[in-house]
Amino acid sequence: MELARRGRLPRKSLMSAAARRLDVVIPVLNEAHVLRHSVETVLAFLERSFDLDYRLVIVDNGSTDGTHELAQELSFEHARVYALRLEQRGRGRALRYAWTHSQADCACYMDVDLSTDLDELPLLVGAILDEGYDIAIGSRLLPQSRVTRSLKRTIISRAYNRFLKVALATRLSDAQCGFKAVNQRVIREIVPQVRDESWFFDTEMLALAERRGLRIKDLPVVWAEDDDSRVKILQTAWDDIQGVLRLRRQFRADGERVSRAAAAGGPQ
Repeated sequence: MELARRGRLPRKSLMSAAARRLDVVIPVLNEAHVLRHSVETVLAFLERSFDLDYRLVIVDNGSTDGTHELAQELSFEHARVYALRLEQRGRGRALRYAWTHSQADCACYMDVDLSTDLDELPLLVGAILDEGYDIAIGSRLLPQSRVTRSLKRTIISRAYNRFLKVALATRLSDAQCGFKAVNQRVIREIVPQVRDESWFFDTEMLALAERRGLRIKDLPVVWAEDDDSRVKILQTAWDDIQGVLRLRRQFRADGERVSRAAAAGGPQ
């Protein structure tokens, strides 16, 4: 994993390549109150910052407040907006569906609250399209990051990522930041292996990719906590810990299987 240098990339000049395609995915659950503002903010940014073929894909997963109807309305109003609907909930499920149905050279996602400063997006996409990385991840926990966040969430996040390093021997600095980009190799080879359908999806994808030796770029971000966030932090953290322990068992079993095959002189 490599750390991005702080600074801005030239916009149109560096990112210009009309043949290349970008999908920006926003998974949503009961976000009708903020969806229009967020979508139109992102669209305006994409228009002035990227000279390539892009789509903004809204993936509703089980909303009951009219979010999908509003997403459809936005897709009628804006040619580059696409609205998808899943009846079952789960951010991981939403990302899996959108990414595995994407033909884009770079597929990324961001949270609908736009907690991560959009000025970071060219760096994220550029890591995939211009630098050849397989995955680019925003990190709130790097020294160069500028973050506004409650003490409680900061402590939980840092503790979780330390646990990851110990349990899975990973170098990930911030597995759960809702700001990531992947290429088609990750979509084809890694995403289908991810079992989690919820918040642990990100961590599992990254751990599997790192274990396979894929190139991951760590990017410091400017990030501000959303006061309206409805994520159940403690429950999500506990579910993530369970996921980490599952992966640890899986990796150990894989290692033992490889060792037995090598000892027997058979295929690994």
